[in-house]
Amino acid sequence: MTGKLRCNWAWCSLLWLVSVSIFAIQEVDGKSIVQAAEKNSVHHKHARRKLDDVGGSIDIDCGLLDELGYIDGKTKIPYTTDSKVIDTGENRNLSVEFISESLQRIFENVSSFPEGKRNCYTLRHPEGRNTVYLLRASFMYGNYDGLNHPPKFDLYIGVNLWDTVKFDNASHIVIKEILHVPPMDVVHVCLLNAYEETPFISALQMRHLHNFIYANKSQTLALYKRLDFGSTTNEIVRFEEDTYDRIWYPYNLPHCQSLSTRVTIDSLNNAYRLPSTVMRTAVTPTNGPKLWFSLNKKENSSLPPILNAMEIYFEKDSYQEPTAQEDVNAIIDIKQAYTIKSWQGDPCAPMYYSWDGVNCSYKGYHAPRIIELNLSSSNLSGTISQSFSMLKSLEYLDLSNNSLSGSLPDFFIHLPHLKTLNLSGNMLSGEIPSPLMERSNSGSLLLSVDRNPDLCLKAPCNKEDKSTFPLHAVIAILSSVVFLIVLGVVVSIIWRRKFSKKPANQPVISHEEVVLKSNNTQFTYSQIVDITNNFEKMIGKGGSGTVYHGSLSDDTQVAVKMLSSPESSKQFQTEAELLMRVHHRNLASFLGYCNEGGHTAIIYEFMAYGNLEKCLSGSKKELSSWKNRIQIAVDAAQGLEYLHHGCKPPIVHRDIKTSNILLNEKMQAKVADFGFSKFFSAESESHMSTGVIGTFGYLDPEYYSSYRITERSDVYSFGVVLLELITGQRAIIKGQENTHIVNWVTPFVKRGDLQQIVDPSLQGDFDFGSMWKAVEAALACVSLTAIQRPSMNYVVPELKESLEMEAAREQKWGTNEQRLKSTSSFDMHVVDLETASGPEAR
Repeated sequence: MTGKLRCNWAWCSLLWLVSVSIFAIQEVDGKSIVQAAEKNSVHHKHARRKLDDVGGSIDIDCGLLDELGYIDGKTKIPYTTDSKVIDTGENRNLSVEFISESLQRIFENVSSFPEGKRNCYTLRHPEGRNTVYLLRASFMYGNYDGLNHPPKFDLYIGVNLWDTVKFDNASHIVIKEILHVPPMDVVHVCLLNAYEETPFISALQMRHLHNFIYANKSQTLALYKRLDFGSTTNEIVRFEEDTYDRIWYPYNLPHCQSLSTRVTIDSLNNAYRLPSTVMRTAVTPTNGPKLWFSLNKKENSSLPPILNAMEIYFEKDSYQEPTAQEDVNAIIDIKQAYTIKSWQGDPCAPMYYSWDGVNCSYKGYHAPRIIELNLSSSNLSGTISQSFSMLKSLEYLDLSNNSLSGSLPDFFIHLPHLKTLNLSGNMLSGEIPSPLMERSNSGSLLLSVDRNPDLCLKAPCNKEDKSTFPLHAVIAILSSVVFLIVLGVVVSIIWRRKFSKKPANQPVISHEEVVLKSNNTQFTYSQIVDITNNFEKMIGKGGSGTVYHGSLSDDTQVAVKMLSSPESSKQFQTEAELLMRVHHRNLASFLGYCNEGGHTAIIYEFMAYGNLEKCLSGSKKELSSWKNRIQIAVDAAQGLEYLHHGCKPPIVHRDIKTSNILLNEKMQAKVADFGFSKFFSAESESHMSTGVIGTFGYLDPEYYSSYRITERSDVYSFGVVLLELITGQRAIIKGQENTHIVNWVTPFVKRGDLQQIVDPSLQGDFDFGSMWKAVEAALACVSLTAIQRPSMNYVVPELKESLEMEAAREQKWGTNEQRLKSTSSFDMHVVDLETASGPEAR
């Protein structure tokens, strides 16, 4: 007889662990007896070991107000409050209608997190890192907030997604369980507000498991099911019967017979330490081997197999590395030194939820490094912590507008990549270390130390300078000077009004008239009329003028932009002056101008394919190639990089969008329309305060709220453009509710679902690594706070690498069209969007 037990589950992608005890069941006088279990019991009678020591297990009732905790009456598990393992959150109670005698006590209250995007529990187990732990997170909504709307949110283990928490209704209990090998001595369990809803948690538990069980190459196994077959009581089995508090749910298979014994089965005989209650029951097939889960009996067995219990786990890939340990150590010391409670979990990861004020570099799957730290106006006091010197990759540090005191330390010279150090607006004293001054004077470090009254800005520094005027004398002199200046201005205005009126017959030059000085070709207005064939063909309209197609005497195709109204003259002159100064292959080229009789025009090169907005919304065959799209992104990024880092002083475009990126006959992209551009008047400026200018959908939200413009405002706008190239969607996606492209893309990326966001017109014909790199670059650019966005000289190499990956794929495999032409068989390389995998949210 060949016995098989086959269960009808088709979990081909799951890692499953089956805990089985094969009882030597014999027929004696028509009765089944269990011999093997009895033998084992005798065998271990004198050598029986104690059950595993589970001291130090962490059992937390989240939202519990009682600092002393309690012991659960049913499970005998001692629970404590979460106040010592998390700094944020609100303690809330479930609505009374959801509380009953049958409800376990841990579900009567919750910790709710309405503030912050990421809230993290920090668990520190005595066993430390590189050992297996069982972690369980439990949730019951119970209308604790009175909104009657169960939320949806993400649960993270460390820096990688554990699972998404969602509910069928208000009384639905959700339990997430995972086996995890932490790479560090602490474990972070984080709740992320990924869907604009408020996360909460009812209970959190962590228990140490033996390393020799549940062995697997993955660091993380997520529980799918844990089943107790053949149960005679139909009750859940857990602690104390299961020393690890694994929860075993009763389950019976169809077409199977239940078996049971009253003999106690020693859990030490099983590698998985299954409780005796679970092992005393089993199922066996009643009608031969007709179930779909295969367990084959041994050849020398006369009886069919039995199944006592089963655990089924998903293997979870951990794509994201945690932040480099040396950076973590340093930033944690800084957090403790200044009591920054909002900093929780890993400082850099997951990628879109880094700490406030922290910006990191992400290089594929390598550990992130902290490169920028903005603690301006953060109420810091005390001396400057030496831990800042341990952030070896730091490029930008802003500690301005705090109450930092003491001397200015010289350890900043040991940060090789530091480019900006802003210490202004503090209470520092003493001298500026000479090595810092040398780096500042050489231009390798932008040092800001103003508004530190007791800090000596120039050597020699003496505590008392007898030659210095008394303070009241200085104030008196300054007041007199200011009075004289104001008086002079008033007299000047009166004089002008009285004596400078022009004769009625003398033409008055409007204050709006544009004054241009350039060595470029100057055209008369009649020439402009000839060039445009009397303005025959309009090819565009911008904020400062209308654009016409034209042709020079040598048949060179040009675009002629005419000033459309006196009100736009300022923007028009800004654009003209900028184009005269800057020259780059990815900026629209300036060929000449006209400034005659109130007619003002700029002549620049003609771009045959028009602007990117029209190309994306049309049916341009060239844009069905991902290689062409990522090349356009590289071109536009290089133009912006030149404005930000190649011009002195830097230039902020302020209106980057698809309609201001033009394409020539070779599909080369060039940034255009500089009417709203701004120059930083001094290299020491970190930002400018200015009125909000830009286009809805592309406008930097931080600039919109603060009126402070930086180069990173352009970076945000460019990120939106890059998302449009990837998705084929507009910045604002029209529908019943207009949706911003960033809000539309983000949830799919968090789930690693690339298929849902890539433009279908690309037909899956692209390198997945190239596409993921572009997506990650785009989402980094559209971070809500400017400090978290990369600079363009970081974005450009990332996009170039994406382009190289796609070019290499095309060189190896060709495009879909090329492959279809070259073969009539089905043996071709076509990327399958359904099965190809990409990294999860980072």
